[in-house]
Amino acid sequence: MSSFASSLVSGVSQGLLWAIMALGVYITFRLLDIADMTVDGSFTTGGAVTAICMMAGYHPLFAILVATLAGMLAGLITGILTTRMKIPALLSGILTQIGLYTINLRIMGKANIPLTGINSQIQNLFNWQLPFNASRSAVALMIGLIFTSVIIVLMYLFFGTEIGAAIRATGNNPAMVRALGANTKNTTLFGLMMGNALVAISGGLVAQQQGYSDIGMGTGAIVIGLASIIIGEVLFPKINFWFRLIGVAFGSIIYRIVITLILRYSPLKSYDLKLFTAIVVALALWLPYLLQQIREHKARRSNIPSRGGV
Repeated sequence: MSSFASSLVSGVSQGLLWAIMALGVYITFRLLDIADMTVDGSFTTGGAVTAICMMAGYHPLFAILVATLAGMLAGLITGILTTRMKIPALLSGILTQIGLYTINLRIMGKANIPLTGINSQIQNLFNWQLPFNASRSAVALMIGLIFTSVIIVLMYLFFGTEIGAAIRATGNNPAMVRALGANTKNTTLFGLMMGNALVAISGGLVAQQQGYSDIGMGTGAIVIGLASIIIGEVLFPKINFWFRLIGVAFGSIIYRIVITLILRYSPLKSYDLKLFTAIVVALALWLPYLLQQIREHKARRSNIPSRGGV
């Protein structure tokens, strides 16, 4: 396989694993209209819990399940701070994120846990050997595709239910939701729990794929999630909920491909990644406004009567 093809497969596989995190951010950012800063901490929590469970000899899928519950607990804390203690949502997420830094260190016992050479008969999900002796990136692509596809289907089915529809409506029109008899505090709480559960799943899978869990692995996760959402919305504008979810996944894939290719074929170094990500998100957030201004300018020009003539 050529160097470019290898980079492409690596970018797609990474994009699929991070897409689950982006879907969790989509729930809080787009459906609840909350910029949930808990994400940076709960992503690391997912990786930390997964690593500890696997070091203890548990099956990697069981480790992902425990990580999911830990992510839900993190979202629950933010939800209680927001809905019950009336602390602003942004500040609630920051407080939970700060607290999770210490909790994650307590879970791991140190700043980094390698998953290589685990003294256990349990295989890492990404160490499976396929019949055709596929690379680790190809295995990651397959596992990421399975997990992301299943989660998108489950999200689509859930948000088509009465409870799911109430969560979707909470961020857009909370007064209407309350008028229909739903409790917006509960829908916000449940949405935050769901979003951070998906973030923790992504953190657990990424930890397994990269072979270690690190205390800083979730730094900037919220920005990456926002970038994926914006890119997905540019690709699939104003369409139904099904394609919005798929768009978020595609946005994550495109973002990761771009990052992978730039780091491989440009003079940028890995420590330039945060700055590049910030620039990409700023441009992505600015692009819809720019396009709207262009459309309005064209509309004004078309309404100007031509000079001269009869």
